[in-house]
Amino acid sequence: MVVEELTENSFHGIDIALFSAGGSISKKFGPLAVDQGTIVVDNSSAFRMDEGIPLVIPEVNLNAMDHIKVNNKKGGLIANPNCSTIICLMAVTPLHRHSRVKRMVVSTYQAASGAGAAAMAELEQQTREVLDGKPPTCNIFKRQYAFNLFSHNSSLMENGYNEEEMKLVKETRKIWNDPAVKVTATCIRVPVMRAHAESINLEFEEPLDEDSARELLRKAAGVVVVDDRQANNFPTPLEVSNRDDVAVGRVRRDISQEGNKGLDIFVCGDQIRKGAALNAVQIAEKLL
Repeated sequence: MVVEELTENSFHGIDIALFSAGGSISKKFGPLAVDQGTIVVDNSSAFRMDEGIPLVIPEVNLNAMDHIKVNNKKGGLIANPNCSTIICLMAVTPLHRHSRVKRMVVSTYQAASGAGAAAMAELEQQTREVLDGKPPTCNIFKRQYAFNLFSHNSSLMENGYNEEEMKLVKETRKIWNDPAVKVTATCIRVPVMRAHAESINLEFEEPLDEDSARELLRKAAGVVVVDDRQANNFPTPLEVSNRDDVAVGRVRRDISQEGNKGLDIFVCGDQIRKGAALNAVQIAEKLL
C-alpha cells in the first residue's frame, strides 16, 4: 500500500475516493476531487443533507445514485448515512416497502465504538479503575462511562433533541424520499464496546402481522432474523460485533395500536461494519 500526503492535486486519474477523515477534510477536498473527475464516497456528515447529494444505503435506495457513473469521468459525490440510521433502515425498509410507515419511534443504545478508538480505550480503562476502587479517567466523556449510561454526547439543539437524534429524523426522510414520515428518536450511550442496539416502534398505513414481518425480514438482503421466543434468544451487540449483517428480533404486535398496524422490533448492528465502512465499500462496488 502506498501512502501519500493529501493535496489538492491528489485525485487526477482516480475513479473513486473513499473519504473518512472528518467533515472539515471532506468539505475542503471533496469538491476538489469531484472537479478532477473523481467520485467521492464520503463517510462524514458534511454533505448528507445537501440537496442534490445522494444519501445512500445500497439495499435501501441504490437508485438515488443512478446518475453517477464512473465511466463518464464527470465525478460526483455520494454521502454515507449515519451509523444509527443505516442500522435502523436496514431493518425497517423491508417492512416499509410492504406497508408504508406512518410513524417511527427509535430508541438507540450506542456503543463506545461510535465515538472512536479512544472512547473504546477509555471505557476499558474506566472499567478497570472502577473495579479497583479508583476514580475513573474521564477524558473523552466528561462523566463515568463504565457501569453507566447517559444521553448521547452530541450537541443539544434548540428543540431539545441532540444532533444524533435529528440525524435519524432527517436522514430517514431523505433516504426514503418521504418528507411526511413521522420520526422521533432518543439516543443513549451505553457501556458496550462495539455494535449499536435499537428499539423501534412502528405504525403502518396498512395492517402487517408478525409472521408476515418476519418473512419479509428473512428475505431481506443484509438482515438476519434472531427471534426465538421459546429460548429467549434475540439480537445482542456482542453477537453482531465484527459481522456484516444487521440482526432483527423481538418482532411483536404493538398492543397499543388497533388493526394490526403497529409492530415493535429490536435491532443490533456493528457500527463500524455496516454502520460505516461496509456501507461505503458497497457503494463503491455498485459504481463499478
